[in-house]
Amino acid sequence: MECRLACGACCIAPSISSPIPGMPKGKLPGERCVQLSDDNLCKLFGQDNRPVVCGLFEATADVCGHSDKEALWLISALEIETS
Repeated sequence: MECRLACGACCIAPSISSPIPGMPKGKLPGERCVQLSDDNLCKLFGQDNRPVVCGLFEATADVCGHSDKEALWLISALEIETS
């Protein structure tokens, strides 16, 4: 599955414990990453300072669903189940 451009759910719903430029302590679940642009694109995509965990994320139907709204819901539910 290809990532849906301008979705941003993976940059909002999950917690990220590794440092992110501008967020040295990572981010909390539901907190918007400071590197997510207003049009929901990663400002660090393709750059060396992008967190490894972000680069490892793979869009799949069971995680991202069929819409941006469903992706946000699914990733949020996974975050709750694994916390």
